Amino acid sequence: MDFVSIRVITGDVARLVAFYEKATGVSAAWATEDFAELRTPGATLAIASTRTVPLFAPGSSRPADNHSVIIEFLVDDVDRVYENLTGFVSDFVNEPTTMPWGNRSLLFRDPDGNLVNFFTPVTQAAMETFAR
Repeated sequence: MDFVSIRVITGDVARLVAFYEKATGVSAAWATEDFAELRTPGATLAIASTRTVPLFAPGSSRPADNHSVIIEFLVDDVDRVYENLTGFVSDFVNEPTTMPWGNRSLLFRDPDGNLVNFFTPVTQAAMETFAR
């Protein structure tokens, strides 16, 4: 098995795609106006319209209603990324903070309120975990 993507359902695909393109520097690949993907070497962030939900199971997903998932991106320098996002991101949950498990993390919310974590491993153990 290979984990390949996470899909976020939204009421405004263009707005959310534009946010993630600017935040990550990754250009989206659009399949339709209702579906786009931001592909990275490790995984893909798919963004889909509420109009796609009935194709799977009507009513099974609600946009802007996530209270348990954090979308995470490994970045080279979380402090530099934080500086670049200041003025663009309107809802920072915390500034870059070194966590007990060795990652320096920046937590913020996207326009739909989903939590996003940009992090950089800073301890030897964390660096080894994410070595590529």
